[in-house]
Order: sequence, then structure tokens, then C-alpha cells
Amino acid sequence: MSMPRSSLFKHPRFPHDIILCAVRWCLRYPLSYPDVVVLLAERGISIDR
Repeated sequence: MSMPRSSLFKHPRFPHDIILCAVRWCLRYPLSYPDVVVLLAERGISIDR
């Protein structure tokens, strides 16, 4: 039984797709948080370091 998509994140600041993309990068590649910030910035998504 899978959880409804709306309950995956409680009060997210960013769309679920952005969060999942960043998590996938961190799990797949040896990236640090600042690396992920740069990758998202290249795609026009600004987050606070």
C-alpha cells in the first residue's frame, strides 16, 4: 500500500518534484549540500545555503 502523494512531505517549501530530484542526486552521486544548491541554482531554483 503506497502513501498518497500529498502526505509524503509535511508543509513543503518547494514542490515535491524539486525535493525528490535533490534527494535522488544526493543518493546517486557523492554530492554535498552546497553541490546540490549549485545544481538547483543552474536550473533557476534558489534555495538558502
